[in-house]
Amino acid sequence: MVAVTKGFGADAIEAARATGLTDIGENYADELARKFALVQGAGATWHFLGAVQRNKVARLAPLVDCWQSVARLEEGARIARHRLGARVLVQVSVSAAPGRNGVAPASVPALVGGLSDLGLSVGGLMTVAPPDPDGARAAFETLARLADELGLPERSMGMTDDLEAAVRAGSTMVRVGRALFGPRPPERSGG
Repeated sequence: MVAVTKGFGADAIEAARATGLTDIGENYADELARKFALVQGAGATWHFLGAVQRNKVARLAPLVDCWQSVARLEEGARIARHRLGARVLVQVSVSAAPGRNGVAPASVPALVGGLSDLGLSVGGLMTVAPPDPDGARAAFETLARLADELGLPERSMGMTDDLEAAVRAGSTMVRVGRALFGPRPPERSGG
């Protein structure tokens, strides 16, 4: 389980760690860097969940243990330049929803190969499912099938509202925020 502390203070990280959760997820580069400094890493495994902005990679590379949202070879190249061997998950857009980051399922094998050729450790695939239960179930099944076909062990799928369906479909990693910490504070710019 990745405890997603987006929008919450460093106390959320301390609360997660106190319960034994070691994986911490952040969506915004500036927020991750700020919290990492406040808790001095906290002995946690840090996941970057947001869209990879190439101009922020150099600052995040020493902090991030797993980049969960790599959707383009250019993003991977920037990560590899600053941290060869970094662990990445390929974000797959399985629902074709507008505004969703991710690579189309048909392009996943080429991207996985390209990222591996760059010297990155591709651990698996990640997706954000559509909000409807049937769409979510289909998205999770598609991602699990793709991961199986490529021999990738990690399947990061499922969040607070759909984690049960994700686990039934074979998720190995869920990203949970609201269920752990309650409603998010009002959105603020995080970079």
